[in-house]
Amino acid sequence: MSKWIKDNVHYMLLAVFIVGWALIIIFISQKVFADNEIHIDQSGATVSIDLEQQGASNLIGGVGSVAGTLTDFDFIGATNTLDINQIGSSNLWKGDITADSYTGMFQFTGDSNVMTVATDTSNTYGADSSNVNVNVTGGSNTLILNQATSAAAGTLDLDWIIQGSNNTITSSINIDQATNYMDIDGSDNTITYTGTGVNASAGGYFWLDHTGGSRTFDVTQASTLTNDWVKITSNGSNGTVCVDQDDQGTATGC
Repeated sequence: MSKWIKDNVHYMLLAVFIVGWALIIIFISQKVFADNEIHIDQSGATVSIDLEQQGASNLIGGVGSVAGTLTDFDFIGATNTLDINQIGSSNLWKGDITADSYTGMFQFTGDSNVMTVATDTSNTYGADSSNVNVNVTGGSNTLILNQATSAAAGTLDLDWIIQGSNNTITSSINIDQATNYMDIDGSDNTITYTGTGVNASAGGYFWLDHTGGSRTFDVTQASTLTNDWVKITSNGSNGTVCVDQDDQGTATGC
């Protein structure tokens, strides 16, 4: 037996070498083809777009994206519907939405996903009467939604349903009778909400229903010409809560 091994050792080494390279090629192929990308540049009214990605490290961005740089996708027009569902971890999507009366349904299942969305930052169409739903199941996700930073989000209905821990949620709204509702279950979540408004009708309603420990809440409501409402129900231990309601005041803050 030892003589056979000695006589055929070079064949055995060659076989090991071939198998090793085959495994490396398979691994690289899986890594390359597991990453999917969708690029969007949409302009026009009354359009319905439904996007779903399954797997890890997928991207949704703009047509101007290049290797290593993901730009925001453009979604322009009134009375449109955008439904995005990413299933998996470490996914990313960035959007610039310019729309009045649009419906957004953004769903994520997995960990370490990133969403960055801005709606009508230049007040091109306005951002009134929109209905936006963010539904997340997973942990360590980063979610940023800036709604109507220049326009006024008249009668906006924004709902967050978050189940998981260590998520970071940032929401900024130029409110005009807008409602921002968050239902969050999980520990170590960080929530930053800023509602501003200068119209005479700019009353904002923020309702946070939370269960979990070690939370961090930072809430600012600053409508300068009308009233704001806030309701927070939180069940859990540890954490910090700061609520700042400022009607043209000069000495507020936590």
